[in-house]
Amino acid sequence: MGRTRVLLAAVASLSLALGGAGSAQAGVGLPVVVSHVPTQEKVVFITVDDGWVHDPAAAQTLLDRRVPVSLFLLPGAASYDTGYFTRLVEEGRATVENHTVNHPDLTTLDAAGKDAEVCGAGERLAAAFGREPKLLRPPYGAVNDDVRLAAKACGVKALVTWTHDFTTWDRTPPTPQLKPGDIVLLHFTPTLGADLQRALDAARAAGLKPAALVPHLKAAGIVP
Repeated sequence: MGRTRVLLAAVASLSLALGGAGSAQAGVGLPVVVSHVPTQEKVVFITVDDGWVHDPAAAQTLLDRRVPVSLFLLPGAASYDTGYFTRLVEEGRATVENHTVNHPDLTTLDAAGKDAEVCGAGERLAAAFGREPKLLRPPYGAVNDDVRLAAKACGVKALVTWTHDFTTWDRTPPTPQLKPGDIVLLHFTPTLGADLQRALDAARAAGLKPAALVPHLKAAGIVP
């Protein structure tokens, strides 16, 4: 199965290289890369990456406030306490999506490496949560057409990056003015609770409500 996917991706890559029709035409038929969702609705999209820190207070905030959220998980980060995420899916409004196995820069890998990272993560998350992810967040937001080809071979319908990163790393980032359709990036870090609250406050200040990502991607014609 994996070897077949690698072969398909390699053939597609060769066709892309030989096409000579320019990058815009070469990308036709590949999954779209989305950093902002075109919508007239007053909504914003909350996404959380990785999954290493399982903060019960942050999870409870998502559940109590019924926040629609897309969780782009690393299988290893989810596997040592799958129940933390299963509860968010079953009791809340969360969906689990693909963030690769080991969080590499996919643009640096060959076809077999891309297949192992993207398809491998999708298969492991499907086994754990009973649903195959259809969205991929490429680590570091690193994307090119070869990554999109590999994602397509793994059944990915869209690659989702972000509009604003609210994650506190070495310092708390400035809070941006959110606009309808913005995609907010958070991470499962020790500061998730505070970062989530800042994002929710910013959404409220802009007159926006968190919304489920996939239905709006479908409404925009981005995913089938």
